[in-house]
Amino acid sequence: GHDFRPEYQQLSILHECFPAVPRIALTATADLPTRREIIERLNLQDAEIFNSGFDRPNIRYHISENQGNARDQLKRFILNNHEGEAGIVYCLSRKRVEDTAEWLNKQGFTALPYHAGLSTDIRQENQERFLREDGVIVVATIAFGMGIDKPDVRFVAHLNLPKSIEAYYQETGRAGRDGLPSDAWMAYGLQDVITLRQMQEQSAAEESRKRVERHKLDAMLGLCETHACRRQVLLRYFDEALDEPCGNCDNCITPPQTWDATVAAQKALSCVYRTGQRFGVNYVVDVLRGVDSGQVFERIQNFDHDKLSTYGIGSELNQGEWRTLFRQLMAIGLLGVDYEGHGSVFLTDAARPVLRGEQSLTLRKMPKVDKQKTRKSNVAFSGGNQKLWEALRAHRKTLAEDQGVPAYVIFHDATLAEMVERVPQTLEQLGRISGIGERKLDAYGEGFLAILQEYHEPAPVSDTVSDTLVLLSQGLTPLEIAHRRELTLNTVYRHLALGIERDEIELEDVVELDASELEALGGAFSLNEQGGLKAVYEAFDGEYDYGVLGCVRAALRL
Repeated sequence: GHDFRPEYQQLSILHECFPAVPRIALTATADLPTRREIIERLNLQDAEIFNSGFDRPNIRYHISENQGNARDQLKRFILNNHEGEAGIVYCLSRKRVEDTAEWLNKQGFTALPYHAGLSTDIRQENQERFLREDGVIVVATIAFGMGIDKPDVRFVAHLNLPKSIEAYYQETGRAGRDGLPSDAWMAYGLQDVITLRQMQEQSAAEESRKRVERHKLDAMLGLCETHACRRQVLLRYFDEALDEPCGNCDNCITPPQTWDATVAAQKALSCVYRTGQRFGVNYVVDVLRGVDSGQVFERIQNFDHDKLSTYGIGSELNQGEWRTLFRQLMAIGLLGVDYEGHGSVFLTDAARPVLRGEQSLTLRKMPKVDKQKTRKSNVAFSGGNQKLWEALRAHRKTLAEDQGVPAYVIFHDATLAEMVERVPQTLEQLGRISGIGERKLDAYGEGFLAILQEYHEPAPVSDTVSDTLVLLSQGLTPLEIAHRRELTLNTVYRHLALGIERDEIELEDVVELDASELEALGGAFSLNEQGGLKAVYEAFDGEYDYGVLGCVRAALRL
C-alpha cells in the first residue's frame, strides 16, 4: 500500500549484493498496475507471486459523514461497541492527533498520541504501553502501525479520509488479527477531500504520479459514497470478486436511503457556473440558500449574485445537506477544485449530461442528526427501571472517584444494563452477569446487591426486549438487530436470553447448535458451580462468544 518507488534502488542493490537469494515477489495491497511495475523494475518476472486474498470477513466496515462533531461520533462509537478495548484512531495531522488524544483522555479513555514529531523515547513508551496494557487507544498519524503485531485491536477509526484504498486497507487491517469480530470506522467530510486534493496538487511529484494519486483518491471517495456493499467495492478494487453482499458492513446491515438528486445537482452545478466557477463551496451554498443578511450578503451583493437566477433556489436543503451534495458531486467527478484559485470549484465535462437533463443522478441520502442523542455523554439506557439504572451508575461513580480510576474499570455500562434487566437478588445470581468475575464480585458485590434489592420492581419484559424479539421473529439476525436498533450485540443477546428464560422464544431461534454441541456446553455449565460465562468461554477457547453462551445458559435454566 506504500509508494514503492523510493525503495526500487535499494531493492535492486540488495539483489546485486545477494544474487543467490531466490527472488520472490510478495504482493500485498498494491493494485495490479503497481504490482506489474514492481515486477518489471526489479526483474522479478520469473519469481513466485504469493497472494492470499484481501477479504477480512471478521472486520465490519462502517463509513459515515462527519456531521460536524466527529469526535462525539467517535466517542459514541467506542462507548457503544468497544468500551475498555484496544483501538487505533488515525488522524491526518500531528496537531489533530494531540488534540484528539487529549480530548479522549478527558472523556475517561486511556489515549496516547503517536506521530513523527514526538521524541523517540515517547513514541517507544506509548507503543509499548499499547502492546502491553489492555484498553489503550493510540491516536496516530500514518507513522504508527508498521510492525505492530497486537492481535486484539478491536477497532481502527479514521477521523480523516485516507488518501487511497491501499492506505485504508492497510490501516484497517491492523484490527482483528486474532480473527475475532472487529470494526473499521470512519467519519469524513468535505474538508478532507479538499485538503487531500490540495496536498496532491502542491506536491513536487511528476504530473504522471499526481494523476495516479488523483485516481486513488477518487476510488477512496467512491468507496465512501457507494450505497452498495462496501466489501464488494473494496475487493473489486483489488481485482477480487465477492458474489454476494457481505452482510457485515454498514450498507448491508442498514441499507442507506437514496434519493433522486438530479434537480438538486442541476441547481448546484448551475450556480457554480453562473457565479463564474471561481468561488468555494461555502460561498456557492450561501448563494443557493439565498443568504440575505450580514457580511456574506454584502459580498453576494458586491458581485451582483443576488440578481442571479440561482440565488435562493436551494432553500429546500440546509447548509449541511448542500455540503454533502457538493462532496458527492466531487466524488463522482462532476465537480473539480482549482487549488491554485484558493479552492474554487468548477464543472468538469462529466457534469454536462446532468446539467442538460440527459442523465439522472441517484445519491446517498445524508442521515438526519439526532441532536438529543448527540448531547448525551454516555451510552443511552434503553428501557427498564430508570431509577435503578441511575442509582447503580451513581454508586459506580463513587467507587471510581474513591479509587481514582475511570468508571468502566469498576463495571462497564453493559454490565449495569444487564443488572437492571435481570435484577439479581443474591450474590450467586449477580455473579452470573457478564463482566462480573470472582474478584469484582468479592470487591463490589455487596454494595451493588443492596441497591438492586432496594430498587427491585418485578415487572414484565420491558419494551426494549419486546422490540428485539419482534425483529427476531421477522427474520433478522442478532447482528442485524443490533445495527437496526443501534444497540451493542451483547445487549441484543441479553434481550434474547431473557426471551428464552420467559419461554417467549427457543434457543434454536437464536443460534444453530447441534445436539453434541449442546451436550458439551451443558456439561461445561454443570461443572461450573458459579454459573458464570467466563469459565465456559475459556473452556472452549473462545469458540462460542459470551452472547451465545448467555442464551445457552438461559435455555438450560441455570
